[in-house]
Amino acid sequence: MSMKSTIRKNGSSNGRLSIGLLCRLAIFASLILSTSGCNYFIALGYLIGGPPQVEPMFEQVTKKSLTDKDIRVAVVCYASEDLKYECENIDHIIAHQVTYQLQNVGKVDVVPNDEVRAWMIQNPDWDTASEVGAAFDVNYVVFIDVSEFSLYERDSNTLFRGRCEAIVSVYEMETDGEGKSIFSHDINSQYPIQIPRSATDVSYDTFRMEYFSRLSDEIGRLFYPYLSGDDIANAT
Repeated sequence: MSMKSTIRKNGSSNGRLSIGLLCRLAIFASLILSTSGCNYFIALGYLIGGPPQVEPMFEQVTKKSLTDKDIRVAVVCYASEDLKYECENIDHIIAHQVTYQLQNVGKVDVVPNDEVRAWMIQNPDWDTASEVGAAFDVNYVVFIDVSEFSLYERDSNTLFRGRCEAIVSVYEMETDGEGKSIFSHDINSQYPIQIPRSATDVSYDTFRMEYFSRLSDEIGRLFYPYLSGDDIANAT
């Protein structure tokens, strides 16, 4: 939610101004307690104008946008059989969550994940992201290649800490049905960032879906803008 507010010059503006000012002062005070040195100026910037918005990496690198007019996207995720054995349907879950994030947060026109999954089941010998792109006649394919995934802290079965290593690539489709890679980025995800979560505080299923939601947002931020302070809530 944006911290910016507009104060109208009328009889009721004083009350709104007082409430808004108090809220910002409270936020500023909390930021001051957790920052030092030059970071005071960053905190002051938050107070005045709200946290700055970060341009998505995909747009910075390619000068293209998935939200451009008449652009349609498909999301594909690949995970090895070993990873799917440890976490059933991990590839479909990640693809589903990222599709949701791109559509609902990024306002991207995305092929419904159920349709992509049905095609992949009917075509088990598919080999490249371009094949999926050609099948659905899209402009781009977001391909997520997962190499490592775990929900537990290393060497522990009583502490939760989601971890994922993956490569996120984007293939731009040509009119002949071929695709070329125009973007690639390594994902090294960890959540919570600072300390793991005790298995006595949260159920496995709850943490599992919580982490998938977090991971899909990390991937989604490659393609849609976000606020620079959004990671604060995910630290613990």
